[in-house]
Amino acid sequence: MRSNVHDFSLVAPPTLSEALKLLASDPALTPIAGGTELMVALSAGRLPQRQLLSLHQVRELRFIHANPETIVLGAGTTFTDIRRHEAIAEDLPLLTAAASWTGSIANQNRGTLGGNIVNASPAADTPPALLAYGATLTLISSAGMRTMPYGMFHLSYKKTALAPDELLYSVTVPRRSPGYRSYIRKVGTRNAQAISKVAIAALAKIEDGIIADVRIGAASLRETPVRCAATEKALTGQTISAAELPRLVAAASSALASEAKPVDDIRSTAKYRAAVAANLIEEFLEQLATSG
Repeated sequence: MRSNVHDFSLVAPPTLSEALKLLASDPALTPIAGGTELMVALSAGRLPQRQLLSLHQVRELRFIHANPETIVLGAGTTFTDIRRHEAIAEDLPLLTAAASWTGSIANQNRGTLGGNIVNASPAADTPPALLAYGATLTLISSAGMRTMPYGMFHLSYKKTALAPDELLYSVTVPRRSPGYRSYIRKVGTRNAQAISKVAIAALAKIEDGIIADVRIGAASLRETPVRCAATEKALTGQTISAAELPRLVAAASSALASEAKPVDDIRSTAKYRAAVAANLIEEFLEQLATSG
């Protein structure tokens, strides 16, 4: 049953300062950015929040600053903004790929990076890339700003470190050196407009045939988006070559099995998700081994 829109209220402040004042005075307000997720719930009659705070007109949240060491993206940056930005495409290709997966072109024009993060879905498209890149978040309230590693933001299913009077202001991503090789893959029911069954984003730096550094972000493997720390540890410092590939795959698969806790739901089974994730890690390692 569709929701009755008369049961809801919405305020749409034109500036960030006004939005923060409203949120401070009434923490029960639910911020809404692009609305691509909340509108689905509204249409289905299952949106519990009744008081909405629209951020669509708050232009201060929509920006991309490419600095020498980092790229800073405002929380209101759309997926289309990300896809079209040359510096992101060159230095953060995992993020560009993830943005291209997110819904239809219309959704990419409207949906925001901040909304994708704060919605806190374990299957969200951009978190694996942001985790692999070691992104940092800046949160803002009427009392000031604070920063935290993105890896500390998700506390449990749909629960984040965001305080009731805070908004996500920006995402800062390091511009990594060209020595890192990247891998990203999403498995869904179809190639476009599908929620992921499993997604993996990974970076690796190879020095003299050794995996000097590896970073693996994943979606739909736990109750939140996660870094696969045990799998990274199993691979770091190991020789990567065609001859060593079977041993590395076995070690990585074992480590992944120890830390992945997928669930059964309407999109997939836990057993399938675990098997697919192991296959994606194997594919990542094969690419590393065959690319020199």
